[in-house]
Amino acid sequence: MEFAKSVRIPGDTVTYSISPDIKKYALLDLGFEETKRGNFEYKGSLDTDNPFKPVARLRILINADLTGFKMETISGNGMRKVNIFKHARAKEFVEQYHYILADMLKRQVLTASN
Repeated sequence: MEFAKSVRIPGDTVTYSISPDIKKYALLDLGFEETKRGNFEYKGSLDTDNPFKPVARLRILINADLTGFKMETISGNGMRKVNIFKHARAKEFVEQYHYILADMLKRQVLTASN
C-alpha cells in the first residue's frame, strides 16, 4: 500500500487527509513512534475491554516528509485488516476510532472531509 494524500477506511463516511499544518512534535505527543526509515507509526487499541490484547487496532503510518500516509484498522496481532464498521462490537470500536481521530484533528495532524 502506497502513501496517499487522503484515506477513507471501509465503512466510514469521512475521508481523512494530512493537515498542511502537521508538526513532528505533535505526532510524538500523540503516541506516534519514529521508525528506522524515519516514518511515524501509530498503533492504537480500539478495544476498551482489553487495550493490552486488543481485538482491533488503528494503524497510521505517516511518511518521513509528512506529505502522505496510510491508515487501516487491523487485528490485534496486525496480521489482517478488520472492518470495524461491520464487526460484532462495531459500536465500541467505531466510538474509540472516532475519539482517537478527533484528537488528531484537534492537533492538526489530519483534516476531515465528507
